[in-house]
Amino acid sequence: MTKPASINGTDSIILTGLRVRAHHGVYDFERQNGQDFVIDVTAWLDLAAAAAGDDVEATVHYGELAVEVADAVRRDPVDLIETVAERVATVVLEHRAVETVEVTVHKPDAPIEVPFTDVAVRIRRARS
Repeated sequence: MTKPASINGTDSIILTGLRVRAHHGVYDFERQNGQDFVIDVTAWLDLAAAAAGDDVEATVHYGELAVEVADAVRRDPVDLIETVAERVATVVLEHRAVETVEVTVHKPDAPIEVPFTDVAVRIRRARS
């Protein structure tokens, strides 16, 4: 029986809804009080070798990745969630196996005067 081949760029590890308390925002009260940010990450990489060998060393450990993402969100307060998203993308791309990453940063408690369901930014970055 022939093993199926992976299609380049189609395998992914997905982290959805990582909730991280941090102190980002343009306003002083956001920096002082902090708020929750919700992070979604999709990392595209070839998972064929990991699956074939049943070897965690041949993939990106999603538990460790989740901690790295949370640490990146928590550190060094910035004004914009765009900056937070870029920081997270950089951390994910530090894993050599990752070819492309998509990061969404949700700000559920954004200071907006009208009712809303979600405010988020989404970026996609690739290894250069």
